[in-house]
Amino acid sequence: MSTARPVWNVPARVTTTVLLACWLTILAEGYDIGVLGAVLPSLADYAPWGLTPVQLGALGSYGLIGMLLGAMFIGQLSDLFGRRRVLLVSFVIYNAAALGAALAPTAEVFGLFRFIGGLGMGGLIPIAAAMTIEFSPPWRRSMNYALMFSAYSFGIVVAALTALVTFTAVDDPEAWRWVVGLGAVPLLLYPVISRMMPESLEFLVNKGRETDAQAQATRMGITPFDAEALRIPEAEKVSAVPWRQVLAVMFTRRFIRSTILFWVGLFMGLLLVYGLNTWLPSIMRDAGYDLGSSLTFLLVFSLTAGFGGILVGWLADRHGQQKVLVLFYALGGVGVLLLMMDFPFIVNMVLVGVAGLGAIATSAVLTGFITDYYPPNARATAAGWALSFARLGAIMGPMVGGWIAASALGFEWNFYVFALVAGLAALCLAGIPRRRPTSSAVEEKAAVQPAITPASQPTPSR
Repeated sequence: MSTARPVWNVPARVTTTVLLACWLTILAEGYDIGVLGAVLPSLADYAPWGLTPVQLGALGSYGLIGMLLGAMFIGQLSDLFGRRRVLLVSFVIYNAAALGAALAPTAEVFGLFRFIGGLGMGGLIPIAAAMTIEFSPPWRRSMNYALMFSAYSFGIVVAALTALVTFTAVDDPEAWRWVVGLGAVPLLLYPVISRMMPESLEFLVNKGRETDAQAQATRMGITPFDAEALRIPEAEKVSAVPWRQVLAVMFTRRFIRSTILFWVGLFMGLLLVYGLNTWLPSIMRDAGYDLGSSLTFLLVFSLTAGFGGILVGWLADRHGQQKVLVLFYALGGVGVLLLMMDFPFIVNMVLVGVAGLGAIATSAVLTGFITDYYPPNARATAAGWALSFARLGAIMGPMVGGWIAASALGFEWNFYVFALVAGLAALCLAGIPRRRPTSSAVEEKAAVQPAITPASQPTPSR
């Protein structure tokens, strides 16, 4: 998907409306991601299904596999049919799938609906990010992106709170179905979000619908409206096509070290995020806490990540992305490792909060660091390939927790393994050259902008 071009004179009310609409869609996605970790202890005790720890870990990965596949296609669909339309369809798919999972008669059907929901979730964050950036003034884009993405963590918070209230109030082995089924409630917001969300002006202009773009801009108060400011330059259209040449830049002698370290670092980061998000309540339950306290840990983990993402982004802007990312991954690893100690409850709460900062918040900022590191014409492809590889880590995260639970190892090994994962992420980022090489500018330009002749000029893929 293309990166949104700037609209320099967007009224504040338009920015607020678009940001709120995107925030609500991501909040619903965060709930759907977080709900499995919240109900996993109950699913483990659900006698009719009799799931093993490995099977529980697999259930956590089905939705992530769907997200991997969905991300491969939804971006392209949004370029064909419009960001607004595809975002709304995706919103319906993953929320409706929550109802199907809640009513699932077997674990296999439950997993199927988790997979379907993942298909809808796969491309939602990139679309919401593009819309947020497009309708934000330049000086507010980073902060607005952080605010939009914070909804992901707050959605997990809502899932943890819902599970905590439900399981403490209702003594019913089927109570988990209510917690999962509530993930369909955001469908009631569909008319509101549909009314709030405009179509991308960039999409309209570059599809030749300038009259529609002008009419929408007038309704939104974007005057005067300059369609040329949103038109994708021919040079950028050309450079977006030859992905083989972009890959050649990523794997040149000057960039191959950074590329490998970025890929492995983000892989470890997402393994940490989804492993802890899925298994944290179960791990803390094995550590001796009751179900309510275990769910409180998930609540603190996600709540800290939600607010902490804004903090980490702010620090990265002022002190350098690399230094801040290494520091917070390392702190997250230390926080996870110390959880194995017999500290008082309140101390463990603080440690879980540190782990949340070092997992969700730090991994979100890392994606932006990857985008900034490469030459302009290679950024989108570099970030996309890194995320695609890292999603394999996200899929493995729930499985790793399942393998540990099924083994003869004690619950402490969860802390050893996830702390090691955080440490490896920190080491990878520490090993990246501090500055992107500048001496290769001629080589980069030649690689990503080959000479164009009338016979060889490619067709834009946007």
